Amino acid sequence: MEFALTCPLPMADRKTVVLGHGSGGKLTAQLIRDLFLPAFDNPLLNRLDDQAVLDAGPARIALTTDSFVVTPLFFPGGDIGKLAVNGTINDIAMSGAVPLALSAAFILEEGFPMEELARVVASMAEAAKAAGVPIATGDTKVVPRGAADRMFVTTSGVGLAPEGAHISASNARAGDKILLSGTIGDHGMAVMAKREGLEFEGAIESDTAALHRLVAAMLAAGEIHALRDPTRGGLAATLVEIAAASRIGVEAVASAIPVREPVRGACELLGLDPLFVANEGKLVAFVPAESAERVLAAMRCTVEGRDAVVIGEAVEGHKGMVLLKTEVGGTRIVDLPFGEQLPRIC
Repeated sequence: MEFALTCPLPMADRKTVVLGHGSGGKLTAQLIRDLFLPAFDNPLLNRLDDQAVLDAGPARIALTTDSFVVTPLFFPGGDIGKLAVNGTINDIAMSGAVPLALSAAFILEEGFPMEELARVVASMAEAAKAAGVPIATGDTKVVPRGAADRMFVTTSGVGLAPEGAHISASNARAGDKILLSGTIGDHGMAVMAKREGLEFEGAIESDTAALHRLVAAMLAAGEIHALRDPTRGGLAATLVEIAAASRIGVEAVASAIPVREPVRGACELLGLDPLFVANEGKLVAFVPAESAERVLAAMRCTVEGRDAVVIGEAVEGHKGMVLLKTEVGGTRIVDLPFGEQLPRIC
């Protein structure tokens, strides 16, 4: 008798692009490592931060770009326009830089309602004004009906990095305390609930917010080694990426990681782990132990960081690995997801 054997995991060697290549997980990492890095090889890109910091004479310039394909376009707590502005500002801010200006490019599908376009543009204008970061240039393209999914937005940002601040995912050190600015999973579950028409007990809204003022307050309080906003792949992917880039071990405590009860309940119902759900208004910081209390206190004095907590520390052992102390007293290894849990989330 013959049996057909199948692999329980998706094959990594693919001939076509799949949704998982945009997940922020293992397939994304593989795509970057095997295709983009060899093609574009240079020291700026090879750091694999969310932005590049360039020396421009006496100034240090931070540069980033991002694309937004979220569906639905409008969701509790935000929309694609607000998401694009805040997300790009945050990528600049994660280097410690002060954002100076943004660009915005729109790819619109023929037949897209002008009323909805006006709503998105108004939301972007409001978010940019609130953040104090102007949208200084842009572009618009229209493609035939059916050639795109209604609307895509691409934004770029430029900022000024302060002297003496060398913040990177590769700069975390053993002994650092790991600070998280608030609850996780809010954005991903807000988009998921709206997309699928789900109703949960308790309101779930996206946490999208600009974090540059929070970062400025943190830098004024003490030294910071690494910063990252845990978007695609969630908190889990962020910790794994920093552990790998810095060649340190990470030990986090599950009971210290705040999750709103409606989000926790929604994740349990859908079989999702909040650690892997996207956030759009939170940050993770690796801070020297001697600065941690001052930086944490400064975070808690801001709107964006009022719920900040210490969730763990960086250690010398198990380099490149993240261990999570569970609420039942055990320990689990946290790794990148292979593919896409929640596609089109940002």
